[in-house]
Amino acid sequence: MSYFTSQRRTGLPRPVLRWLQSLDLTFSPRHFCRDFSNGFLIAEIFSWYYPEDIPMRCFENGTSLAVKLSNWSQLGKFFAKRNLKPIRELIDGTIHCKPGAAEIFVQDIYTMLTNRRIKHIQDEETDFTDRIYQDKLPMVARSTASRAIKSNITLTEIMVEPNINKNRQKINAIINMHMQRRLLEREQNPERFNIKRTLGECAIRRPSVLTPAMSSPNLLKQKSVRVPSVVSTEIRGKMGVHFRTIQVKQAERCPFDL
Repeated sequence: MSYFTSQRRTGLPRPVLRWLQSLDLTFSPRHFCRDFSNGFLIAEIFSWYYPEDIPMRCFENGTSLAVKLSNWSQLGKFFAKRNLKPIRELIDGTIHCKPGAAEIFVQDIYTMLTNRRIKHIQDEETDFTDRIYQDKLPMVARSTASRAIKSNITLTEIMVEPNINKNRQKINAIINMHMQRRLLEREQNPERFNIKRTLGECAIRRPSVLTPAMSSPNLLKQKSVRVPSVVSTEIRGKMGVHFRTIQVKQAERCPFDL
């Protein structure tokens, strides 16, 4: 496989691919999510920098879950010994062949071993689901809720972590993501889902028409100010208006009235 073909398939930066080719690995990785999942190539990469800590005779290049767990268990002990702290989510995503996890993990290993900084494959946060792939599909071809669960939870995840509560949390997170996508589809395409407009949305909203004289700021300010009644009484008194006091006599009550 040529260098440019590898770059186009994986999307890795050129410095990382050149670095991988310079290590002279046992085999050249073609499918990153599959070739790096068992941890054999990861161990071979670190063996070039720490040959006394990683004997390759203890690692097996197999595809079974037992081989994967054995290889990654030895790598975990090596990370703890050398005080290396790779991101746990990247390790889990690489083991379970999550899309994009192995590529980002290789880039982190590159920066860890060479002390060089590179730009990640994706600028946005990676969640290791098929969300990006689903967004590219038309709505009729996107996964249902049950299909989304099967696509985003692998059998190895359930076998490694048989805890029902943790698996239930993963399933609920996938269902919530699926429901949010469906709500967004309904907002963007209401005709497809036969969504009827509410009475408030159907009502005609007429803008208020104001003449230039009515819309002047001085006039609006005058309308908004209320003059107290005490002030109006004082103004009337100064203008010479006299007020007469009317006395009303109450009728005398009969002593026999109850």
